[in-house]
Formats: sequence, structure tokens, C-alpha cells
Amino acid sequence: MMQKSKGPFKVKIIVGFHKPYWMPTDKMYLPLRLGAALEEDDSDTRFGKMGASYERDDTGDNISGLNRTFCELTGLYWAWKNVDADYIGLVHYRRYFKGRRKKNLSMSILKYEDIKDRLGTVKIFLPPKRRYFIETLYSHYAHTHEADHLKITRAVLAKKYPQYLPSCDRVYHSRSGYMFNMMIMEKELLDEYCSWLFDILFILKDKISTEGLSDYQRRIFGRISEILNNIWLDHQIETGRIKKENIRELPLIYMEKPKWGEKIPAFLKAKFLGVKYTRSF
Repeated sequence: MMQKSKGPFKVKIIVGFHKPYWMPTDKMYLPLRLGAALEEDDSDTRFGKMGASYERDDTGDNISGLNRTFCELTGLYWAWKNVDADYIGLVHYRRYFKGRRKKNLSMSILKYEDIKDRLGTVKIFLPPKRRYFIETLYSHYAHTHEADHLKITRAVLAKKYPQYLPSCDRVYHSRSGYMFNMMIMEKELLDEYCSWLFDILFILKDKISTEGLSDYQRRIFGRISEILNNIWLDHQIETGRIKKENIRELPLIYMEKPKWGEKIPAFLKAKFLGVKYTRSF
């Protein structure tokens, strides 16, 4: 585990994006164009200055070509393999961690100054847990996607990482969990987490077919990874590898208002009527 006691700590947070959008200016943010390998038009015309100024996830050691099923994880993989920093994080172009409250929305986004005094003590920054109340993480996934995905995931864990099964069962039955694959994590821990995560996902990729699925539903491995993230964290805490005081939850800030008027009815239809999600809200 990192023993560095004196700063400054170097923090790099990937901002995953796939279309032109405003980007924060704090130097700890690193905008990354996701799914770049899949773009038919390799010119940067659509992105303007963004195309020439920002990194692409199809450079260096990358899995950019898997973006349609791995979603923002192509950005996490790229950061893991290509970024040198004491802490590495991932956020989305429309969803950030929140810092000190300002009148201007964009100025309220987390800045290095907001967390610098916690670095070295806090090893993982995460969003608040999302609570489902009338659903478990397993039943919510089963209602909005396919239960077989999680059954296959548990079988892979049983074979390759059986020590994680108690955590898997606890997480499957939990009514809350960390979502969005958002984090800021100490590099050594990120190395361990990504080695474990992508080992499992690459196995699942060969076991779960995405043929015939809609663009939304084929984002399977990005969805499963949210569950796996909680399983990994639960195991680290249970075994004492990470202490609860080493984890800090940070509030979220949305650049666009969540569509609760559409999301809540879709959530209820999925649970009670078996209507699968067809898009993000």
C-alpha cells in the first residue's frame, strides 16, 4: 500500500466523453474520447478543437474497440494502463463529483484543492450509494436486464475467485450500492482492482452473447462491472485490506438534470411489469 506521507499527490481523473461537451479546467482532469476506435470518420471535424486537444482511448494499451459493450470501462482500462499518477479516477462528461458549493454549476465541480488534504489517508473516493428500497441489486438487474448475466458472473467467481463468493452473495442481496463506475482510487489499489475486474470481464465476454441486443442492452459489461465493483469493495473491507475510514463518499453534481419523471415510471414498470430498460435516463 502507498506509504507516501508528504504531498503533493498527483491526481488524474479521466473525463469520459463521446461527443462535444464542456470540460472542466482543473489540471487533475484528463478528458478522454471513448470508443474512438469505433468511429467511422477518423477526422476530428465533429469534435472541433476537442478532437485535437484531448486524448483518445485507442492509443497506447487499450480496449477502445470494446466500447459498445464495456462503455466507460474502456476509459478506465486506458487510464490504468497509460496514466502515471498517485491517484487515478473516472467521471463522466455529464456527471462529476461535487466540491465546494458555488453559484455557478461548473464551478461547483470537485477541484484538487477540495481533496488535497485527504490524500494519503483516504484511499478511495466514491459517489454516495444508490438506494433501491424495493429492489435488491440482483433483482433490479434481473428486471432491467437479464438475471442470467449475474448467475454466470457468480459461476466465474466461484471458479476463479471463490474467496469473493460471500461478498458476491451479500452484494446481490443488498438494496444499495455504488453505481456509475465513478471513483478516485490510490494507484496501487486501482492496479489490484483492474487486474481482478478485467480478468473477470474478459471471461464473461466469451460467455455472454450480445447478438441481437439493442444498443442500450448490449452495454452488458459496463453494467455488470457496477455490481463487481461493490463485490470487490465488500471483500476488501471484510478482509481488512481496506478500512471504512479509507473510503470517502463525495456528492454528485449533474450537468443536466436527471429525468426522474421518466426514470421512476421505467423503474416501476421493470419491477412489476417486466418491461426492460431501453435507454438511459
